[in-house]
Amino acid sequence: MDYASWTRNSFLLGVALLAIGAVGHLLGPALLGPLPEWEATLLLDLEILGVLIGLIAPFTFGIVLPLTE
Repeated sequence: MDYASWTRNSFLLGVALLAIGAVGHLLGPALLGPLPEWEATLLLDLEILGVLIGLIAPFTFGIVLPLTE
């Protein structure tokens, strides 16, 4: 298993989720007007998941799993 590749790709996935959620929160209401609650909740969930994945995945794939091998 290529841990460096998994670490990098999972971190980039977290950053992408965070960016999509943040941009959606900023530009959605500006371009489309008020967003329905489910869309605002979805964008918030994307931001939260992005932060969690961005913090946990490098620790998991970069430190923990290589040490258990």
